[in-house]
This record gives sequence, structure tokens and C-alpha cells, in this order.
Amino acid sequence: MSTADAGKPNLYVVRNEPNPDREYHCDALASWFPDATEVDFVAGERVLLEEADGVVLTGSTAGVYEVDDRPWIAEAEELVRELVDRGIPTLGVCFGHQVVNSALGGTVEKVETTHALVEADLGDDPIFDGVAPVVVALHGDAVTELGDGLVAIASADHARIFGTRHRTAPLWTVQFHPEIEAEHREAIREAGDWDEREFSFADVTPGRVFENFERLAAERTTVDASETHETVETAGTPE
Repeated sequence: MSTADAGKPNLYVVRNEPNPDREYHCDALASWFPDATEVDFVAGERVLLEEADGVVLTGSTAGVYEVDDRPWIAEAEELVRELVDRGIPTLGVCFGHQVVNSALGGTVEKVETTHALVEADLGDDPIFDGVAPVVVALHGDAVTELGDGLVAIASADHARIFGTRHRTAPLWTVQFHPEIEAEHREAIREAGDWDEREFSFADVTPGRVFENFERLAAERTTVDASETHETVETAGTPE
């Protein structure tokens, strides 16, 4: 556990984008966590697990199945397994959603590209508190088989597994992009086609998933600190 202030988790944002011309989504995600430590995983930077109270895994233009050409992906999967083992709160977004499932034995496949506002069926989970069902989808890969220990907590017409949660670890993933707002539309268009549908960015609740995750990580930090304090006091009490 870190030495973060009581109730305020020490968060890390793991950037997974190999293309410097497509980092807008990582920048957007990081902007929701101004106090977090950013880690450029592709460039070789790594999370200090002993100090982490929570980790957010960003999207990427890379595919998890490109592991032979991108060795850092195998290391990202190892990071996921370590986070689960240590019980460190983790949130995976898009590629983060995919690499979590792949790391735990699931399957990710290339599918038809979706760049649009879509309506999702969001389950009753605290990560979705206050989150509107209209979300931003920007992906051409999808989780087709769940990783071990994971359950689906969201779905969409074009993606059966649109979000997951671990049964025992504080781990959540979403295929959609909670960081994206209307201001990013031009950057999206530069990266690929944008499919205008019946929904509007006014229907989206950007950042709400991140607010929920930070709250959940803070609750975990508070509980861990309390348990550590109780253990120390008990150990120091004469019999």
C-alpha cells in the first residue's frame, strides 16, 4: 500500500499507445486524473506496484494479438496478473479491457470497426453509478471469450462483452471510452471514419466511470489502511 493521504488513492495511468500521432485518447484519459502518475508502458516505463493504490489502463491502436511484434503487450498482461494477485484496484479501457481479458485466458478478435455513439446495456455495478447508456465506441477488436474470474457487466448490440468485472479482485473493464467528449471528434475523424447516428454527445456522461473508479479505489485504500493500523496495534499489545 502507498503512503498516499488518507482516503486519497495514489493512482497510476498506464499509457498503451505506440503511435505518437494517436495519443489524444491517452491525453484525454489522463486529464481526468490530474494527480495520477503517468506511465508510458510502450516506452518501457513501469508501475511502482508497492506504491500503487489504483491503476488505469488506457486504450491503444495496437491489438493484443500483436504480441509477437510488440513484446510490451506480454509485459502488460503480466502486469494485469500481478495487479489481480495483489488486489490493486484496476480499470481497463478499450485496449485495457481487451488486455485484461487476454491476460486472464480470454480471447480477443478483430471485428468490424465501430466509431460511433452507441447505446449500451450497463449492469447494476458501482462502476456504472450515474453513467448514461449512450457511450463512445472506438474499436475494431472485441473480447469474444471472457478471461478466468471475469463476468460480463455490460453489452451492446455490436459487442456482447462490453464491460467486465472480476469475481474477487477489484478489477473492472469497459470496451467504451469514458474519456472522449465532443471536442475530440476531429481527432477521431483524422484517425478513421466517424459514424453519425441518432445519439448526441449531450447524451454522454464523460468521466463518470473514472469518478466512480477513483471513489472505489479510495474506499479500498481506507479499508486497507484501517486493517493495517489494527494489525499494528494488535501486534503491539502485551498479552
